[in-house]
Amino acid sequence: MAGPTFKTGELGPPPPAVPQPVDGYEIGAYRLLTRLARPAAPYILRLRERNGKEDPLRKNERLGRPSLPRPSGTVVWIHAASVGETSSILPLIRALHHNRPAAGILLTTGTVTSARFAATRIEPSTLHQYVPLDEPSFVASFLDHWRPDLAIFTEQEIWPNLVLEAARRRIPLALVNARMSDRSFERWRRRPRLANALFSRFSKVLTQSDTLEARFRALGAVKVENVGNLKIDTPPPPVDAGAFAALHDALGGRPRVVAASTHDPEELAIADAHSRLRTSMPGLVTIIAPRHPDRGEAIATALRARGICVARRSEGELPSRETEVYLVDTIGELGTMYALAPVAFIGGTLIPHGGQNPIEAVQLGSVVVAGQSRYNFADVFAALDAANGCVTVEPGADLAAALLGPLTDPVMAAERRSSATAALTGLSGALERSVNGLLPYIAEDLAARPENMSA
Repeated sequence: MAGPTFKTGELGPPPPAVPQPVDGYEIGAYRLLTRLARPAAPYILRLRERNGKEDPLRKNERLGRPSLPRPSGTVVWIHAASVGETSSILPLIRALHHNRPAAGILLTTGTVTSARFAATRIEPSTLHQYVPLDEPSFVASFLDHWRPDLAIFTEQEIWPNLVLEAARRRIPLALVNARMSDRSFERWRRRPRLANALFSRFSKVLTQSDTLEARFRALGAVKVENVGNLKIDTPPPPVDAGAFAALHDALGGRPRVVAASTHDPEELAIADAHSRLRTSMPGLVTIIAPRHPDRGEAIATALRARGICVARRSEGELPSRETEVYLVDTIGELGTMYALAPVAFIGGTLIPHGGQNPIEAVQLGSVVVAGQSRYNFADVFAALDAANGCVTVEPGADLAAALLGPLTDPVMAAERRSSATAALTGLSGALERSVNGLLPYIAEDLAARPENMSA
């Protein structure tokens, strides 16, 4: 897939790496402790493997032993923590590859679910590896092999040894779509020397808002710029036409709502709301798509204990006439569920988690309903609220009442959808600004540009 081409004629030569600050005792203590923990790493990985949190065939990658060869020439290394960050970075990867076609791109992630997600969404030209555990020798082995020319971290992924070792090798470091919660900011502010030792090593920090720009500057970052939220410019998750048709037929004309990316114990609140709503909305089906699909069995057990009839997608089941909750404990199907449901509750907002991504729901036509915990997407929710594009569950209020309005009032629902779409349009443009902020750090091979390549 071709990405947009950005003007680079006036960007100038690659910027120099930032000066190296003096490390404090906290950095030394962290490096010592992680070295001492090295012998335990194989046992930790084995335990995580038993819990389904590590890939048994690729554990060596977590120990800094890559399983793929390094491509020749320039390599851009991009690290994303999990599925959400990986999804938001895909358009950036495509745009960088389109503008620097000779550069190899390495994507690292830290979770099994993100690796599975990446396998279905990245192009063959992008390599994927698991990020090494943040221990000095594992990190050194990883960097010895890949020798990246630019290291790009996403959102709030600050692993000290990865940052320190990359900076020691004079590898330019960038933090894109950077964000930081109130709680994280206060924690960093209480450790100013540690914060400065890490954030001052970044050659470029591209933040999601003006507030975040000020925070990163306060913590020691030098070259900081607010470019907006990359997730606004990320295409919506795919809708599987076959799955959509099968589910649409199975559900018939029954009213439906999706609870997306939920966390424990939000499913119980959703179950209570479902029980209240079904008395006034016969046939209601609530689709629950938990943030962590491996919780499917526990969620199904808890709901059935409340007398709720549950069908599980991971077991190949479709909703029957008796199904009240359809549990989508699978990966990569949220787009299809948004397309099916006219109303979407956004998980992580009823508990102090900070909220999950509401953007995808808006993109696919669902009215957004959310609780009060929203700091992960504060600017997005602020824009939605200002435009009256989101239904808010007030503290102590009834989730069922918040869902009932858009489920039963089509005029109000249409107005909310239109307002939400307009609000997101006003926040777009982060992709182009991010790409233009990164291109100066990637050497350009003019002969490799599409217009200069022979047929």
